[in-house]
Amino acid sequence: MHHRQPCVAGQFYPGNEKSLRTTLKSLFSTARPVIPGRLRALVSPHAGYIFSGIVAASAFNQIPSDATFDHIFLIGSSHRTSFNGASVYDRGNYLTPLGSVEVDTEVAKKLIEANEVFTCRPEAHLKEHSLEVQLPFLQYHLKKPFRIVPIIIATHSVDTIRKIAAVLQPYFIPDNLFVISSDFSHYPSYDDAIRTDMKTAQAITTNSPEKFLRTINSPELKKVLNLATPMCGWSSMLALLFNTEKSNDLNITLLDYNNSGDSSYGDKESVVGYWAIAFYQEQDNTESGFLLSEQEQQTLLKLAKNSIIEKLTGTTTNFEETIDLTGSISKKTGVFVSVYVNGELRGCIGHFDDKKPLYSSVQQMAVSAATEDQRFKPVTKKELPELDLEISVLTPLKKISSLSEIVPGKHGIYLKKGLNSGTFLPQVMLNNNWNIEEFLGHCARDKAHIGWDGWRNADIFTYEAIIFGREKTNQK
Repeated sequence: MHHRQPCVAGQFYPGNEKSLRTTLKSLFSTARPVIPGRLRALVSPHAGYIFSGIVAASAFNQIPSDATFDHIFLIGSSHRTSFNGASVYDRGNYLTPLGSVEVDTEVAKKLIEANEVFTCRPEAHLKEHSLEVQLPFLQYHLKKPFRIVPIIIATHSVDTIRKIAAVLQPYFIPDNLFVISSDFSHYPSYDDAIRTDMKTAQAITTNSPEKFLRTINSPELKKVLNLATPMCGWSSMLALLFNTEKSNDLNITLLDYNNSGDSSYGDKESVVGYWAIAFYQEQDNTESGFLLSEQEQQTLLKLAKNSIIEKLTGTTTNFEETIDLTGSISKKTGVFVSVYVNGELRGCIGHFDDKKPLYSSVQQMAVSAATEDQRFKPVTKKELPELDLEISVLTPLKKISSLSEIVPGKHGIYLKKGLNSGTFLPQVMLNNNWNIEEFLGHCARDKAHIGWDGWRNADIFTYEAIIFGREKTNQK
């Protein structure tokens, strides 16, 4: 056995057990709370803990501390070697100041036997930090023993990465956990990093390898000054997406973000960005347990579009008589309907009321959004072929007492102060690259009309939204 020795202990993280445990305890104390659901994969940064440790803790905190997995596939992109494939370590265990982490050498050998894209090249692991820095988080957080399969991807060939993903596909099952080690933007300015990293993260949430590749290679990002890469572990991320795109029940949640400019040790002229991202199996669509099947979502979309067609053409189709109006679509809950023509928003109207069945509210809100939103020109009969709809079904409002309870991309907000109120749907924050205070400020000023800082003494409520219809990358 040739155990892989730590190479960045004492540099990227404390080199002795006591100091390392103290550091990890502090990092986990500020980590994002756990989101309910079956965790399938994580994206975690691999910089020094003083820069990215808080974000990494938010990622690993999503794992229940008493969880058990058959294997944890730890996947990173090589910083030091290059060859047309991936190296899986099968010579021994990985060591850290917290002890030995067992490598499942049997699975490692099976990967090598499965396809020539997998080999064992010890030199790809011995000086590579991206996997090592993840291990203390797992060792500290998990109460039960675990085994890893450490993989370093050393190719930039999309075709080869697709082959790597195909070999890993049988292992992407609920009994295993995949951890992708990657930082995000390298070396732009602080503000440019925030914008760049949000675009990359949003591309990941589409669960589309093609859209992810298109984003990180876009002319827009190539123009960002001093941007060496939008994501150093893009090849590892791509390998995961090639597998997750086959799963229709995954929710991809942006957990936490900062960049090296947020550390007292970093400057803001040249930074590195860090995201924590979780891939969950959707046992329920929301924390409240409200579930809408794919068929029910398509039924609501058809009802909404049919209602607009009937309104604008003066025809009656009796479409309702041909579909099942029972199940979740008969429940009483809030909903917003957004109407687009040629990709441009032409109306968005909804309510929080729960007095009508969901299917009835969708029909009413769809017609109102297309014809009565005073901010836009009404949709015309000639524009029907270019009509596109997005429906956001809302969960009950929950009053909060701390801004830390707002999870970007997951929670919408509703502000109420006296007779004034206003709301933003969950996707608005990410689409505009706002932080939480900007999210609240814009809602207070532009929606509730209580001034930019009016949210500070207003009642703040959160809610979730099951969003379907238009692709999330096109939301405005």
